[in-house]
Amino acid sequence: MDTSKNMISAKGIEKSFGTLKVLKGVDLEVSAAEVISIMGASGAGKSTFLQILGTLSTPDGGSLVIDGTDVLKLKGNALAEFRNRRLGFVFQFHHLLPEFTALENVMIPAFIAGRSRSDAEKSAVELLTDLGLADRLNHKPSELSGGEQQRVAIARALINRPAVLFADEPSGNLDSRTKEELHNLFFRLRDKYGQTIVIVTHDPELAKMCDRSMYMVDGLFVQDVQ
Repeated sequence: MDTSKNMISAKGIEKSFGTLKVLKGVDLEVSAAEVISIMGASGAGKSTFLQILGTLSTPDGGSLVIDGTDVLKLKGNALAEFRNRRLGFVFQFHHLLPEFTALENVMIPAFIAGRSRSDAEKSAVELLTDLGLADRLNHKPSELSGGEQQRVAIARALINRPAVLFADEPSGNLDSRTKEELHNLFFRLRDKYGQTIVIVTHDPELAKMCDRSMYMVDGLFVQDVQ
């Protein structure tokens, strides 16, 4: 895998909400197959920055190139298609659809991308099996543990083989053993698929495992923690 390639190049990212300037010209470059964490106190701007990187929010200024695409020039359907095909998201609360099985939840983004049912199902079964959920394919979220639900959410985020996986406090809702398993899983994904991962976390143990850990204070990175 080519780890020398820049997967994310963000320069001078600014964002204000009313008179409050949340991001003050943030720069970040992430290489392919790199796992980085972003830490900082609540209100530092971490999640706002992650939402901009994930094209869920538009900055007031700056530039953002992901996997060679100038994403700030994309609008409407083109932006939605890029987000669906090239980006994956995992949040603290998994947002699984309760009426669908684990398999069906994972297949949904593939359907949105226009993939056939057989192709979507094949990929979903492979991912869920790889994540240790082969015997839980037909279980609904209410029948799964918290850790299992989060692994389903990760499989769903990976179904379209995204260039970047974004995770916002992915283990914040889990017990310590399940949390450790989830943290190890991120690095298995990097090693097996060459997955680039950007994680916002308050967890110092997860941050230590990452290739780099950035620390945000008042809308700017102050240092590399490691």
